[in-house]
Amino acid sequence: MGAFHAYDIRGVWGVDLDADTGYRVGRCLPSLLGAKTVLVGRDARVTSPELAAALARGVTEAGADVDDLGLCTTPTTYFVTGTRGYDAAAMVTASHNPPDCNGIKISKTGALPVGENSGLRELEAMVSGELPPKAERPGAVRRVDAKPDLLAWFGGRAPDLAGLRFVVDCSNGVGALLARDLFAGCGGEGVFINEELDGTFPNHPPNPLLPEASVQLGAAVVREGADLGLMFDGDADRVAFVDSRGKFVRPDVLTAVLAERFLADEPGAPVLCDIRTSRGVAERIAALGGAPHLWKVGHAYAKPKMRELAAPCGGELAGHYYFREFCWCDSAMRAAQIVLGAAAAAKRAGSSFDAIVRAIDVYANSGEVNFRCGRKDEAIAAFAAWAAARRPAAERTLDFDGVRVDWPDGWANVRKSNTEPYLRLVAEGRDAATLDAILAGVKSAIAPFVEG
Repeated sequence: MGAFHAYDIRGVWGVDLDADTGYRVGRCLPSLLGAKTVLVGRDARVTSPELAAALARGVTEAGADVDDLGLCTTPTTYFVTGTRGYDAAAMVTASHNPPDCNGIKISKTGALPVGENSGLRELEAMVSGELPPKAERPGAVRRVDAKPDLLAWFGGRAPDLAGLRFVVDCSNGVGALLARDLFAGCGGEGVFINEELDGTFPNHPPNPLLPEASVQLGAAVVREGADLGLMFDGDADRVAFVDSRGKFVRPDVLTAVLAERFLADEPGAPVLCDIRTSRGVAERIAALGGAPHLWKVGHAYAKPKMRELAAPCGGELAGHYYFREFCWCDSAMRAAQIVLGAAAAAKRAGSSFDAIVRAIDVYANSGEVNFRCGRKDEAIAAFAAWAAARRPAAERTLDFDGVRVDWPDGWANVRKSNTEPYLRLVAEGRDAATLDAILAGVKSAIAPFVEG
């Protein structure tokens, strides 16, 4: 089925999935995860009520109960799953994808993700086959309110934002359900935009990595004379920042800011970073006494690795930030608390958020560059061959998510997208000229396999 990917179920509504897909997932989920109750939440997309209702009907006809969170952020489902002991949870969302998309993110006991290697392929086979008989006694649907517990948890970790002026862009998504409660009363001056829930996302795409998505936020920061701005994606599991000039800050940079918060109490701790993370971030974590650990991209891989390492925090280039204290899961709100707190403290000390970023982002970085490519494995092999011949000789080669090669003067990673028909490239050099040379070499190596 076209909607089943490495991390979740996701696609264009009416093309890749529909209400029947949700119903069939609901019918199969209790038996797959051995759950008597399934926690269900949904984002603000136009089709989410229909998809969530179909999923819930499937669960109850399978004989299990549904605890319905209603409208909520994706991390809310993680928090409730982990703190209240659910064995299964389903969040109806297409996250940062366009308005015509929808999907389902599934978690199991301990808020661990159900990905391609942890149950999603089995679920796909079950959903595609003949459904089991309906239960003789259908389950019940109960409404669950998690907001008081969630606000209490975040309230106990509220930052001191005195003196800070900031802008929060909720992207017309479910982040608006929490943002003002968490940040408006912390002593700073917050300006909130795009708070109205609207699943058509009328003001900008709900993907903070798209250049056009941060234009409105950047303009608001400059207009308000703010120190920084932040933006949540459609389901508020990711957050991205802009500086005082409205310039987008590459999300991996903020992993080092989060690390500083936890390494102060836990020197020597590992910090999880994805394979695309800047050398400047790794060097900053090491300088703080931490141990940067590179790993695969995606929450289905990051969350188990967080547990394995017992890492207090981690981050990805996509703007996912993970916390041991948050059931080992990603929380955009917790990341925003820590970054805003660090920015406020810096300003009171005579520095700034911009200065924090400049001290970490010290190399020339390409950002993520995408190539449409059908022969991805061959392209990656061609890159690896070119990289092995480049001089100076490589210091390190990592091959657990595509291939990353580190040289003394820079590095490059070429990997397959887990959700789209793309080959993704990120490269970095000690200066712009070195970066340009690395990019030119990589592009030449993979050119025979790139389409269009």
